[in-house]
Order: sequence, then structure tokens, then C-alpha cells
Amino acid sequence: MMDPSRTLWSSQDVETSEAFAYWADVVCDAFVGVTLRSGSSASFTGRIEHAALDGIGFVTLSASPQRVVRTSRMIARDDEDVLLANIQLRGRARLEQNGQVAVVGPGAMAFVDSTRPYALDFAGDFSQLVVKVPGNRLSRRSLTGATAVALDASGPGGVVADFLARLERMLDSDPAAAAVLMPHAVELLDTALSWAAGTGRGEGPSGAAVVRERVHGFVRRHATEPGLDAAAVAAGCGVSRRTMYRALAAEGDSLAELIRSARVSHARRLVLAQPARPLAAVARACGFAGEGQLYRSFRAVTGMTPGAYRSRLGEQA
Repeated sequence: MMDPSRTLWSSQDVETSEAFAYWADVVCDAFVGVTLRSGSSASFTGRIEHAALDGIGFVTLSASPQRVVRTSRMIARDDEDVLLANIQLRGRARLEQNGQVAVVGPGAMAFVDSTRPYALDFAGDFSQLVVKVPGNRLSRRSLTGATAVALDASGPGGVVADFLARLERMLDSDPAAAAVLMPHAVELLDTALSWAAGTGRGEGPSGAAVVRERVHGFVRRHATEPGLDAAAVAAGCGVSRRTMYRALAAEGDSLAELIRSARVSHARRLVLAQPARPLAAVARACGFAGEGQLYRSFRAVTGMTPGAYRSRLGEQA
């Protein structure tokens, strides 16, 4: 079974005079290339703990006041495409991106797109949990309108934030269960991105957005059914196929890719939970026509074959 790798950095590991420079290097290593400016004349303190499982990073940090900026020039040098889901644990953060500004308080969550310039300001001491997700793991093609929007702790976004915080703690206490839950975390982040996009435009979800979310949910629930096709999905969502395709096209989604990704997510969970299960049985359980289709789909989504994925898990056991 894959175990999460953990790395700890602390300003206490270096001389006080070098603490902030050390912190700036650590932040770039843990996230993406940024510049930092200390927000206090007092001695700087900071601590970062990084864990990763199945390509998803969980970074817990606590630090003194500071300003964090990622510029277009930095993006040109470091073109890493990741979504950062910032969950505020203590203190407040002010986030600017894509012409939007969010003030994020304890328990709230806001998204950051690493492919676009942004600025983060922490006026006081703070703590955050940041979930780092590769862009190719998200079904949502565009993050326009979804970043720099605060999803309050009292709303549905708070449920997602709480799930992610609990999952981060589970990485140590029960890594096997955490691995099984990880695909659900990505699905919840996809849903929360849609909520944020609607809130950021100052409007409720459009009819197309509602249909799109309904389709995504139906596919997740029924992906393992071998006969799942466009007619079945449209009927299950109570819309015509034309309406369904139009709603998906608005975000650049493909029904075939949604079904494939959902089935591969199921396959990943089975490989994690039942490493000795034959791949032919995994294929049948996940709705694939056969082992060959599982092989091709798994490689297209994850970049590796099921056998290579299973071997990698064995090496990290």
C-alpha cells in the first residue's frame, strides 16, 4: 500500500537572521515559484509540513505576516499547472487573482490558479492547509471566475474544507483509507470550483451549469455500469441529449472523457484497495469492455499502465 511521504521545514532549523530567506526558498519548493516580503519587523517564524499521496499534495503551514506574489515572468519560467485550494485555519488571508479579491477567514476556502498571476497578503500570524492538485486531475477545464472567491465555513464549501482537513489527518492514522477516499476529494474540489465560479460572477448557477453538475454526478454514480452511454446519461438526468451536449460543451467537457475518467478513478481505487485482484476482474468491476480497454484508458488518464501503477505502489509500500 502506498504511504504518504512527509517532509517538514521549520525556520527554527536555521539562524534567526537567515529565517526569512530560508522560508522563501521552502515556499517555492512546496508550492510554485513566488516572491515573498516579510510583513513584520519582528523575528520571522514559519513551519511547513508537506505530505503527498497519489499525486495530491497536502501542505500545512503556519507563519508570521508576509506578502506572496506570483508574476507573469515567474509563470513563464515555471509553467507548473496546479490548483491550490487554500483552507484558512487561523488568521486571515487577502487573495487577489483574475481581477477578483477575496478575504478568507478561519474555516473558509479559496482557490488559486498557478497558471495566472496572484498575490496573497497575511497581515497577522496565520495557519493554512493548502491542497495542491495537478490541473490534469480536474474535470473542469477553465478556472475563470472560480479563483479568489471565499467559500465560507458556514456554507457547502465548509463541508468540502472540513473533508479535506480530515483527510489530511488520515494520511498518518489510516493511509489505506485515505488512498481510497482521495478520488472523492478531487470530485468534491471539482464541485466546489463550480460553486466558486457561480459566486464569483455574483449569480446563481446557470441552467447549463445545473445540467453539467447533474451529468457529472450521474456519471460518477453510474460509471461502473457497462452499458452507460449518452442516451442513458441524458435520460438519467432528465434532459435531451442535445441539451446535455450543449451544457458540457460550454466548459469544453466530453461525455466520453467523463465516463472514462470516472471508470479509471474506480480502477485506481481497486488497485489501491485490492492489489492482488486480476486486471481483467478490475476491468469488469469498473465498467470497461475488457482488459484492453482498461489498459488504454488507464494510460490515457494517468500516464502509466495499470501494471506500472501497481508496481509503483508496491515499491512505496
